[in-house]
Formats: sequence, structure tokens, C-alpha cells
Amino acid sequence: MASKVSTSAAANRAAAEAIVRTLRDAGHIAYFAGGCVRDELLGLAPTDYDVATNAVPERLAALFPRTSHVGASFGVVLVMMGHEVVEVATFRADGTYSDNRRPDRVTFSDPLADAQRRDFTVNALFLDPLDEAGTPGSPVRGRVIDHVGGLADLAERRLRAVGDADRRLAEDHLRALRAVRLAARLGFTIEAATGEAIGRHASELRGVSRERIGDEVRRMMAHASRAAAAMLLRDLGLEAPVLETKVSLAARTPATLASLPGETPVPTALAAWALDLGHDPASTPDAVNALATKWRQALCLSNDERAEFQGALLSLRALTMDWEGAAVARQKRLAAADGFPAALILLDAVDPTRAAQIRGRVRVLDGIAGGIRPVPLISGDDLQALGLRPGPGFRPILEQVYDAQLEGRVTSAEEARELARRLGV
Repeated sequence: MASKVSTSAAANRAAAEAIVRTLRDAGHIAYFAGGCVRDELLGLAPTDYDVATNAVPERLAALFPRTSHVGASFGVVLVMMGHEVVEVATFRADGTYSDNRRPDRVTFSDPLADAQRRDFTVNALFLDPLDEAGTPGSPVRGRVIDHVGGLADLAERRLRAVGDADRRLAEDHLRALRAVRLAARLGFTIEAATGEAIGRHASELRGVSRERIGDEVRRMMAHASRAAAAMLLRDLGLEAPVLETKVSLAARTPATLASLPGETPVPTALAAWALDLGHDPASTPDAVNALATKWRQALCLSNDERAEFQGALLSLRALTMDWEGAAVARQKRLAAADGFPAALILLDAVDPTRAAQIRGRVRVLDGIAGGIRPVPLISGDDLQALGLRPGPGFRPILEQVYDAQLEGRVTSAEEARELARRLGV
């Protein structure tokens, strides 16, 4: 199956325009559709371009030699143009959504019906890229086709459901999270009726697969607008169904999320969100493990994401509880932990002065006895060569020898073996 990966927005736009031209030359209607139109009108660079047409999938396969029918029953075909992949969909009207995810059936239709079945008005705009006359006052090349008032909502920076908001939310409960993500990313307000409908349907989010919910949350947390998204989740009553927990309704600001760098990794952002939701940095390792397990289930986190989330909170706990006054070896071990860089990002957000002090100390530690993470001078094989019997006692001996190495009390393999011999007696 082909993947929608573009070498550049300009190249993808050119490919989409070529597809529109081919369809027009063959007697079909074809427009740019959805998010790419919205983003161009907002002066943003779309990540990719979608085309909507009255040509059915079989006709698309006949017109374009390289296609992948990823959703032909819904009228969706991927068309490959050189190195570019463009999603081309047949105009359609949707039937009922009995599974709250996809329509039970679709009917190929026209641009008006296609616009009316979409989620939000700003996502229901079409653009004719070949119309040189264009739309008066529009910043984009081509003519905008607006059947649902999306242009007015764009001008007001407002996110509004197409038609009846309750119906749109009932069709696909994940639209509530999409509304949050889009409003946060674009800096839009959610129109009152749409927001009220989201609140009424918030509990129904529990019926959506955890994988789909996790994907939406990842996209929120990967963007610099993550704090705004968290506030909208709270205000719209979506925190509890998203995290499968009872969340306090007390007003609070996601200050940690708001202080993170824009490019923060998702697991670190999730850890910051946990702090904003009341997780105590001094919580026991068992409590951190329980939280990581719960969030893994709620957000369908991968093993790596769970480990990074947990590691960030455990390292933050260590910096909170164990760093001050710790011996050189202990501080080096903490600084060498996988979660330490993420913990420093979190500490930057909650206590930047202390984070700077720890970074300064780490620079000092890096100049002591081979640095933060030197290669151990001896191994278990060396202990056996000394005549020590393999078993549980090996680990504490190796750890004590390594601590001595980290602190510069032993500086050679010979000194390390001698210390191990004394410890093993």
C-alpha cells in the first residue's frame, strides 16, 4: 500500500494540480478539498493535498496508471504522480454511522452533498486551482467554492460543525478530539453550539477505540499548542473519557505543558501533562509505574512510549528526592539514566533555576574520572577469573567497583580487580 509522503508541499500541490487537470480534460469535475484548502487560505503550508472529483474509483484507475485502492468502497484512491502520492476521493453522501466511525454505506454524489457530510465548515471548502480568475480578495491561487459558510468561519477564526452539531458528533465521536486538536493548533475558538454538542457527547468517547484516541492525543502533544489542547479537553469534559479516569473539575492551568519547548517528544509532553493533572513529582516508583500502566492502556502507548513516559517521571523523582547531597557516583548514575534528559526538560518547565544548577553540576561531573558513563573496568568474567562463584553476589560487587570507578577511587583494571577481590572475601 502506498503512503502519503511528499517530498515537499510545492511538489505535492503540483502533482494534485496535474491530477485535477487530467480529470478536467477527461470531462470530470475536480477540486482541491479539505484541510489543504483551509491551510492555504490561512497562509499555512499544507502537509499534503487532497482532490475531490465526480469520477468514480474505476474511472480513476483507468485515467491514472499508478493507483492504490485504499478505500474504494468509500470512493478513496491514492494516485501516484512521480514521487508524489495524492489522495483522490469521489464526491459522496454518507449514510448512517452505526459504528460511530464510518458510514454504513456511501452514495456517490456532487460537491454540495460532499461538503454537507464533512465534519467542520473550514474543512468543507473546495478550491478550483485552474480557475485563473480566482476569488476576489482571496490570498490563494484559484477559485474557492464554499457551500457551508466555511469562509466566514475562517475569517472569524471559528470552528463550527457542518449542519447539526449533535448529528456530526454522533456520527463519529472522535470528531470531538479533532475539534480540540484543530482549534488548539489553529488558534480558533469552538463555536458555542459545537462546543455544547461536544460536551453532550463527551461520555460517548468511551466507545471509540483507544488506538484512535491515542493517535489524536499524540498529535495534540506533538504540537506547540499542546497546552491549549489540554485546556480545551478540560473545559469540554473530555479529560476523563480520554484518560479513563475521574478527573477533578477544579480549575487549573497546564503550566508545565505551556512551558515546554515546541519540539518536545510526545512521551515527555505526556509526563508534563501528568504533572499538570496533579501527579506528585515525589511519588513512589510504584505509583509512577501504576500511572504509566494506566496511561498506556488509555492512550494505547507503545512499549517505547510507556518506557520514556515512565523514565521521565522516575528521573524527575530522583532529581527531586535524591540529587541534592548525593555522592558523585550516585549523581553520575542519575545523569546517565535514559529518562534524565526528559526529566531536565520537565524541570526546566517547573523550576528553571534548579534545572540550570543541575546542568552546571553535570558539566562538572563529566570532567571527573572518565565522565558520566565510562566503560566499566571489570565484568563478571573478571570476577570468575578471580575465583569468585557466579551468583546474586556478583551484582553488588560490580556496582560497588563501578561506583569507585565513577568517583576516581580506582583508575585501572588492576585496581578494580583488587577491590573486587576484597569485596568478595
